[in-house]
Amino acid sequence: MRPVRTLTAAAATALTLGLAACSSGAEDTVTEEPPATVSADPAEEETEPAEEETEPAEDDTEGDAASSGETPEWADPYEVTGEQISTFDVGDVRVDVYQVGTEEATDTGFFVDPESNEPVIDVGDEIVYVNYVVTNEGDPVDLGSSLVSFDTRYDDWPYMQGMDGVTDSEQMESLGLADDVPHYAEPSVYTLGTDQSYATAENFLYQSGSPLTIQATITPVDAEGELLHDERMEAEGTGTIS
Repeated sequence: MRPVRTLTAAAATALTLGLAACSSGAEDTVTEEPPATVSADPAEEETEPAEEETEPAEDDTEGDAASSGETPEWADPYEVTGEQISTFDVGDVRVDVYQVGTEEATDTGFFVDPESNEPVIDVGDEIVYVNYVVTNEGDPVDLGSSLVSFDTRYDDWPYMQGMDGVTDSEQMESLGLADDVPHYAEPSVYTLGTDQSYATAENFLYQSGSPLTIQATITPVDAEGELLHDERMEAEGTGTIS
């Protein structure tokens, strides 16, 4: 393992990567039956068999939707694809991490190695995309624009800064990922309700067989979007890039 070094920022502007998804249940439709016609002939009324009332079959579509997670209005729809490499909890929030696929970098990353003065990620380097699916299994929580923030690093990452990545919306789209989470709101309050889910993605250098550690942080906000640092929660998960 190399000694920890400090990266130098390259002339590039980091864009927030993100994605989200939606799975919603269909509402039950109830059709009102017309009232039964009453005969004026008493004899006819006595011989006519009474209709048995039947209850409509229970529609469990809504339950299925709740278990798979409903997407808040500020997030985009998402699909769960790839290989699950980690799952862990941050309080009542569950994080499932998926290795979606690899691509060639079409641009340089944001940092250069201070010793070689070369980009940490160069054009043509193989990068891997991971998708974080976040599900709230507790009471609704108000998040800021960072939502649940992630710091994912290979266990042998030699730099003080987090891992480098590139911005490529076309690649994200080709893998079924999105980079527009959350949609802008004013004030910056993004409520993640009970059983609601969203997804966000990022990329970094591909190292086959490398174990990594994923640190997740939740800092709720008040009604004005101000961070509530006293309520901050952190947790770590581990996984391996295949």
